[in-house]
Amino acid sequence: MTVEHPIAEITLRCGTLRLAVEQAEMPLDELCGYASRRSRKRGFVFVSKVLGKHFPVRPRAMAEVYRRLASMLTGISGPAVLIALAETATGLGQGIYEEWLRATGRDVLFMHTTRYHLRHPIALEFEESHSHATRHLLYNPIDPDLARLFRQAGTLVLVDDELSTGRTLANLAEKFRQINPGLSSVHFVCLTDWLGSERRAQIERQIGLPTTVHSLLRGSFAFEENPSFEPGPIPAAVGRGDFKDAILGANHGRFGVRGLLQFDLEALIDSVGLRTGQRILVLGNGEFAHAPYLFAQRLENLGFDVSFQSTTRSPLLADRDITSVLEFGDNYDDGITNYLYNVSDRRYDRILIGYETRPLPAAHALPSIIGATPVFFAD
Repeated sequence: MTVEHPIAEITLRCGTLRLAVEQAEMPLDELCGYASRRSRKRGFVFVSKVLGKHFPVRPRAMAEVYRRLASMLTGISGPAVLIALAETATGLGQGIYEEWLRATGRDVLFMHTTRYHLRHPIALEFEESHSHATRHLLYNPIDPDLARLFRQAGTLVLVDDELSTGRTLANLAEKFRQINPGLSSVHFVCLTDWLGSERRAQIERQIGLPTTVHSLLRGSFAFEENPSFEPGPIPAAVGRGDFKDAILGANHGRFGVRGLLQFDLEALIDSVGLRTGQRILVLGNGEFAHAPYLFAQRLENLGFDVSFQSTTRSPLLADRDITSVLEFGDNYDDGITNYLYNVSDRRYDRILIGYETRPLPAAHALPSIIGATPVFFAD
């Protein structure tokens, strides 16, 4: 693809990325940075500055993004199902869902896909072709009323952090139509939309329903590979495939949520013994992002200096906007390496890590590596 009148030319270890912006609610350099993947499938990655994944973000900045994107959905009629993609967009999707719920009271079911196997009926599964871990699972809602909504909703809203080809969301929408033949419209929601008008039209034809893309920025890109780029050994990103019911007993979105997540945040805050004036980083991990974000948001509302981000299984290289990389064993006892970016070269007085898993496996040494305090939401 040729990008006419590029406004940015980004040189990375993996190659050169050229970008053009069609329209934007926020400036490009406030929304994202760039880096290289440890991957031969697609060498570059957009590094969001507002997502709270690879970059530390103020909770209030994340909340503003949620509100902006949710406001684009206010005219959509219910009942609706909003599905966020694991792992990157689980927090983004649930944040948008809760703001949409507050603004409209709409009859909406929230769910997110997962990489983890559980002893529960699977509604559908699909592939994310360019990902390091391609297989997504979406489970049936546990509650019978939510299960009916899931299969009878007229509107499907799909959330991911950015859209470059749209294949993954289009695949999911096609699969969803097979179990909900009464579906009448589809909406994609993302931070940055790089599809282009021709690709958007192709996606709508593929799904066979009116399909609208909502984003904070719309543009196009072209990528020229560096032929000498060597990403090194490609780390394993798929776990053992065993059942995780023993450590994933709570439902924060995998089995359907209808309403706001509720936690005793004051008790959690009391348990970690913070002092006024401390600079704090709150971390989520993997797919478990929204509850730790709510914890960080509450601390910020109490006057603390707080940033939020999350760990990931996505392997990136130290390049451009990825300034530091930490590697460690995952906390889901999957035997795969997880990563934390842009933390070891920054200073915080306290680091708090929110977990949905307990006990932590011996291979998960992140708290000791960064001197962090675990906060267990599973309790």
